[in-house]
Amino acid sequence: MRSEYLSYGLIGALAIALLVAAFTDVKRRQIDNWLNAAIALAAPAFWWASGLSLWPDVGMQFGLAIATFVITAGLFAVRMMGGGDVKLLTALALWVRPADFLFLVIVMALIGGVLTIAIAAWRMALRKQGKAAIPYGIAIASAGLLTLMDKSLPMLAATTAG
Repeated sequence: MRSEYLSYGLIGALAIALLVAAFTDVKRRQIDNWLNAAIALAAPAFWWASGLSLWPDVGMQFGLAIATFVITAGLFAVRMMGGGDVKLLTALALWVRPADFLFLVIVMALIGGVLTIAIAAWRMALRKQGKAAIPYGIAIASAGLLTLMDKSLPMLAATTAG
């Protein structure tokens, strides 16, 4: 069973959660566990509303999330990624179709690169020394929002029109 209103409502809630994640990462350099958990726990409602089948669709979403966690946990272990970023990207993997996840990762890397260069330039202008903390939640949230707009919303509109 499918519910287009519920699908759009859940995507709207996800968009708000991503904005909150980006804001808190900028403000406190932290993405709260309750927010990541809420994103992850709302995914099954989105799957149901979108009409995903348990197999292979939901299985692939879980597989993508597990692969995302393993890779990003490795990046966390070598201090290349923060713990909140790992959890946010893993939770987001539960929402984004596997076919669209590469788009999300590429957009995230591009936004993250621009963000890193901008922060480095700002720190150089202020003559600050030391390692800069990059609020990468901005890149993850932005890429998530762009992926939702570019991939998920048109897909939902196409399936409801037919």
